[in-house]
Amino acid sequence: MPLEKPALPLPKNPLADFGLVYAANAVVAFLFASSAPVAIVLSMGSRGGLTPSDLASWIFAGFFINGLITIVLALLYRQPLCFFWTIPGTVLVGPALTHVSFPEAIGAFIATGVLMLLLGLSGWVRRAMQAVPMPIVMAMVAGVFLRFGLDLIYALRDGFWIAAPMVVIFVALSFFPRLARVLPPLIAALIVGAIAIWWLGHFNPPAGALFAIAEPNFYVPQFSWPAMVELVVPLAITVLVVQNGQGIAILTANGHEPPVNAITITCGLGSIVTAFFGAVSTCLTGPVNAILSSSGEKERHYTAAVFIGLIAMAFGLIAPSLTRLMLATPPAYIAALAGLAILRVLQTAFQASFSERFSFGALICFLVTVADVPIFHIGAPFWGLVFGLVASWLLERDDHRTEKTSPTE
Repeated sequence: MPLEKPALPLPKNPLADFGLVYAANAVVAFLFASSAPVAIVLSMGSRGGLTPSDLASWIFAGFFINGLITIVLALLYRQPLCFFWTIPGTVLVGPALTHVSFPEAIGAFIATGVLMLLLGLSGWVRRAMQAVPMPIVMAMVAGVFLRFGLDLIYALRDGFWIAAPMVVIFVALSFFPRLARVLPPLIAALIVGAIAIWWLGHFNPPAGALFAIAEPNFYVPQFSWPAMVELVVPLAITVLVVQNGQGIAILTANGHEPPVNAITITCGLGSIVTAFFGAVSTCLTGPVNAILSSSGEKERHYTAAVFIGLIAMAFGLIAPSLTRLMLATPPAYIAALAGLAILRVLQTAFQASFSERFSFGALICFLVTVADVPIFHIGAPFWGLVFGLVASWLLERDDHRTEKTSPTE
């Protein structure tokens, strides 16, 4: 059985490992996960003709069910294993909904989950990921995360009086480690940004009742060849290679040993369950796990994942109201928070990509990923890996020979 053994016994009192820094990381990560990703779901779903009820059910499943999965896996493996839904997959599904019905798309979601489940049970995914040089994977991560770092700069341009105080307090607290242990820089930036929004009067929720409890729909899937051909393999690629690849690379770079097969099996099962409520495939997140593992003690990172799982479940229950509130905050606020949280991770990704072997393949991967040009409806991060690997195999043969003979790899 390829499933990795959990870290038994389970922690008797996770609260003893919890702390302000992990709460801060979880809150910032959740703000990131519940802002732009939700907006993408709303945009793609509306373009595909989904009703408000369909969208609310999608968001409920994406947060509530995946939040529960996150709690279970984080406790079992004592790592910050956070699961949500695939954003590239969501972008992929949007255009498909213009010519396939939602039940047909749901049938493709279920088939994708079955495919990932079988791959996880076979153990093939771990072997495939081990065959990909880590510098090239981290170059893909750097290419994806670069836009978040740039968004921090754009936030200073577009929302200076919100983003600038956040950056100032973040830098000031980071300069004094003792003070930062009392008040983590990220949570200070979050508070200062919220105060700035209130002071400037830039919080503009839409008219109408704000509070509503989610009423998820249960869908009967339809299986059609056109939907299967268009969606199943690209969805599986975006989850296993693009999304899970990012998350696993980030956690590995931060000192964890992610259970690759367990993650794949979980994504398969999660995708099957959430599909019946209208949500796109479950994945291990990249940016969110980067934030969760960005600071604090490695052995205590799992508590941030448990906390974000609890927040996600609560958010899922009241998704209609909280989604409207989150989208009422200025974009500069979320962009600044995510950018500040991702700076150290971006630095680590660049160091891992270009400091040693496979640097040319990493460069090609980075450039293709940053260019963000999809091919055959598959996102640029996947093609960054493909072209980076091809370039490395052709032009860095010595590095590959060294990789095979090195006893430390």
